Amino acid sequence: MDIGTAKLPPWEWRGLPHHLFDVLDVTDEAAVARYQPEARRIVQEIRERGSTPILVGGSGLYVSSVVFDFRFPGTDTALRARLEAELAANGPGTLFQRLLVRAPETAKRIGSSNGRRIVRALEVAELTGAAVSGALPEEPKPWVPVRVLGLAAPREQLVQRLDARVERMWADGLLAEVEGLIPLGIERGVTARRAIGYAQALAELSGELTRSEAQAQTQRLTRRYARRQLSWFKRYPGIHWLDHDDPQLVVAALARL
Repeated sequence: MDIGTAKLPPWEWRGLPHHLFDVLDVTDEAAVARYQPEARRIVQEIRERGSTPILVGGSGLYVSSVVFDFRFPGTDTALRARLEAELAANGPGTLFQRLLVRAPETAKRIGSSNGRRIVRALEVAELTGAAVSGALPEEPKPWVPVRVLGLAAPREQLVQRLDARVERMWADGLLAEVEGLIPLGIERGVTARRAIGYAQALAELSGELTRSEAQAQTQRLTRRYARRQLSWFKRYPGIHWLDHDDPQLVVAALARL
């Protein structure tokens, strides 16, 4: 999964090691509770070598799970399988109503359409009797000393860049990439088949969406995801915002480290 994820190709790494690329199969489920310990292990190894790790993202929850003192409940394979079977059979509506009773604030934050997150929240509620957080703590404590930098852009310019990126994904061969992933099982994947862009490409290949519909849906979902990212990172304590268009951006970033 290269094009739809905007994965940096090796020839652009400039000799710097990059980590946690291509570590999951398309049939694997991405889970922040599994990502956190692996990412922290790599961070520790880099620090022990006397180098500075740079975490780039991305999903607010995944970044925060490494940067801040997040703790995650365990999992129950049988319980998860039962909830996922119920989701597949009946859709998210019934599960969402159950979550509203068990953890109303969590349910409101997740929404009624995100079946995967509803299942996880119900799993946590049944295992621990508590609500899954999935949100930045009120007073986040750094796991290790950290400097947080963010790139700021005017909203109009950001929207234009996001829409153009989606068009470029199709122009660069997203459909061919997805066609190549079908024999590997992407249609059975819990995470990959639902990823923004990949879900729409699969729908276009199956005839459910036209090209223009698939691109428009991807653009809309990408813009919504970007808004969520911005609202998440704006709550980071001590974040330094940098002008993304600054010709001296690298110098400005290094000055903050």
